[in-house]
Amino acid sequence: MFKIRSLVTALALAGSISVAFAWETLPTVAPAPEDNPTTAEKVELGKMLYHDPRLSSTGTVACASCHNTMLGGEDNRPNSMGVNGQTGGRSAPTVWNAAFNTVQFWDGRAATLEAQAAGPVTNPIEMGMKSWDDVVARLKTIEGYQVAFEQAFGKDAITQDNATKAIAAYERTLITPNSAFDKYVGGEKSALTAQQVKGMELVEELGCVSCHSGPALNGAGMFQRFPIHSNAFFAAKYHFKDDKGLAEVSKNPADEHLWKVPTLRNIALTAPYFHNGAAKTLEEAVTVMAKMQLDKDLSKEQVADIVAFLNSLTGEFPKQAMPTLPATPGKTFN
Repeated sequence: MFKIRSLVTALALAGSISVAFAWETLPTVAPAPEDNPTTAEKVELGKMLYHDPRLSSTGTVACASCHNTMLGGEDNRPNSMGVNGQTGGRSAPTVWNAAFNTVQFWDGRAATLEAQAAGPVTNPIEMGMKSWDDVVARLKTIEGYQVAFEQAFGKDAITQDNATKAIAAYERTLITPNSAFDKYVGGEKSALTAQQVKGMELVEELGCVSCHSGPALNGAGMFQRFPIHSNAFFAAKYHFKDDKGLAEVSKNPADEHLWKVPTLRNIALTAPYFHNGAAKTLEEAVTVMAKMQLDKDLSKEQVADIVAFLNSLTGEFPKQAMPTLPATPGKTFN
């Protein structure tokens, strides 16, 4: 049964969340669970699995297809495309800094990166494999994976559990610190422009930080109702009420339209915006959020100031050598 994060969700059910607030820089290392300590061997294996389309039924879709580590950690589509050209109802969230989420997916249905990694592979719209048993059987026939799993986990180690642990270990290295914002908070006051500082102050003044708090500006696992306020024009234009969010998983009517608070880190790179990708630009997203969550009508100048600040949250992306995937000479799975 789906378990809700009791305290923050209970507060969210009341309509809004108040949290202690302070600007924080992003850590350069993500914590790992006790049962999956990060090792170089796991990270390398996870990188291969993450970028390998053979984990999909058609051999055309990898984790990286929807969560592109060459750019913003997602695919810049309103709705991500899976096997056979199918599209789901939600926009892919960024994988960058996902290690600092307390829950994963827009509806928060996975408590860990490991649990999240298991889901898309067998989703019929996303990667389309019938079962993880089929995935494991396929991986066992690939000599290069036999070697890589043994190096990471020991002999006879090709299992679903180890595959998702490796993918999660790789994802915990996808951190983007040292943004202009981080430098400013760290004491380098010339790192932000006057307009960006003005936007930063406005974000705090308006109350955006009641949800977008913590090092990743994601509320560290908060759920929040979206939208809070009613607006007939925006409701017709953006169709926010079509997807019930957490309630789609929990089947509890009280959870309708509760969502995991997304990170603001690298948000300038992740258009379109919202769970359904309904807002094409950052300016549009800021305007809608102010009205629907805070019941505020912002001026064009205020929107521009906030957008300038949000652009300061683009961090430094780690240099990555893309993996050479284990070959299957003379045969194909499709």
